[in-house]
Amino acid sequence: MAKNALSFVCQNCGAAYNKWQGKCESCSEWNTLSEEDTTGATSMPANLRPKRKGRPFALESLTGSSPEAPRLSSGMTELDRVTGGGFVRGSVLLVGGDPGIGKSTLLTQATSLMARAGHRVVYISGEEAVAQVRLRAARLGLADAAVQLAAQTSVEDIIATLSEGAPPRLVIIDSIQTMWTDTVESAPGTVTQVRASAQALIRFAKKSGAALILVGHVTKDGQIAGPRVVEHMVDAVMSFEGEGSQQFRILRAVKNRFGPTDEIGVFEMTGLGLREVSNPSELFLSERDLGSPGTAVFAGLEGTRPVLVELQALVVPTTLGTPRRAVVGWESSRLSMVLAVLEAHCGVKLSGYDVYFNVAGGLRINEPAADMAAAAALVSSLANAPLPVDAVYFGEISLSGAVRPVAQTSARLKEAAKLGFGRAVLPETARGDAVGDAGLALNTVGSLTSLVADIAARGRKATASGKSTVEGRFKPDEGQTRRDAHVT
Repeated sequence: MAKNALSFVCQNCGAAYNKWQGKCESCSEWNTLSEEDTTGATSMPANLRPKRKGRPFALESLTGSSPEAPRLSSGMTELDRVTGGGFVRGSVLLVGGDPGIGKSTLLTQATSLMARAGHRVVYISGEEAVAQVRLRAARLGLADAAVQLAAQTSVEDIIATLSEGAPPRLVIIDSIQTMWTDTVESAPGTVTQVRASAQALIRFAKKSGAALILVGHVTKDGQIAGPRVVEHMVDAVMSFEGEGSQQFRILRAVKNRFGPTDEIGVFEMTGLGLREVSNPSELFLSERDLGSPGTAVFAGLEGTRPVLVELQALVVPTTLGTPRRAVVGWESSRLSMVLAVLEAHCGVKLSGYDVYFNVAGGLRINEPAADMAAAAALVSSLANAPLPVDAVYFGEISLSGAVRPVAQTSARLKEAAKLGFGRAVLPETARGDAVGDAGLALNTVGSLTSLVADIAARGRKATASGKSTVEGRFKPDEGQTRRDAHVT
């Protein structure tokens, strides 16, 4: 008889080693290797396994007609937006998020709405008892929905139960890290168990045509726990984001085979569950402090949806040897680049100031179009010059100080006009793309220097006394070009 095949498997990337070592050579993570028993169906030597003769299958051409995959609405507009219009039959979705962010609440609401529409929906919980799921449904006012519940972790038992009777339209597995299968002998939650359990459940979804949603845990850096191969096996990967202190929740599509990626759905956490936010721009700007220095409204784009959000900056003299840079909701490397461009090409000396930057509402911005809005907020705080309350900003800043155009200019302007803004500060080369601006006054900017000069001039005019608060903060270096001299 063959001996047990023991190996050390990395719990972060799934790489296997013959002996234990402190650092994984594949993902460079420390102390992630654990001993697992890989004995199973593959324990028999390859030369003794019975050889199966292959069966031929039919081949098709590219000219055949492919009907559009039917969609199944979840009853939640924001969830359907992220999935691309609803759940596709036989599709598998992986949803991840921090503990307590509201993943189970979102799925409970979606399954209850679909059950009320007459569809067979099954909710399998591997972490909570049936009574706990019922308690959550009663708190949300959804206890009367005909959702079929079970608390089970055996994949073979789950598939056998789901195969009885009419196939379900939607199956929730909460969570995939708690599932285990008899085909492998590793402990639940290990890389081998997660991969084998996900593969068996995905095979059932493709065969039966049921839409399957897998809930996944996340690591301390926000990545979905388990092997990355699971993200390649599923059809869509969604991330449920949000700060615990904020009531807003963002459902973001990271991967989607049946819809656009980087699409977002906005929800608000209330005492009765998650409430859909049809106009997130109005919600993000609802508590905006008008006329305060250091605030600028950025006309961004998340997927196909334009979103207006307030960027806040605070620049204060530092008492430390090294100035502090604190960023929330934006990339710290992007902020460092904007600060370097301001100092190198615009004469804005920030080496003696602490910089605090925040994206209001808990939204996280990833696109480079926020560079000009961030620069405007920084200079506004430094010069103590409030920006126009009816203006929006967007544009990418290059390392040379030029302002580059961004995509979907018309959609950004339409969203700004819908919320009552009267002017837009945008790149000079994007004027031709501003079709249907709905009467907005367009202020084009070719370089960051002109924007800084305009804000500095507003700061001088706003100073009531003879001493300007701007003096001493804008000092170009020796040899600065003449076009930058008027900033000081």
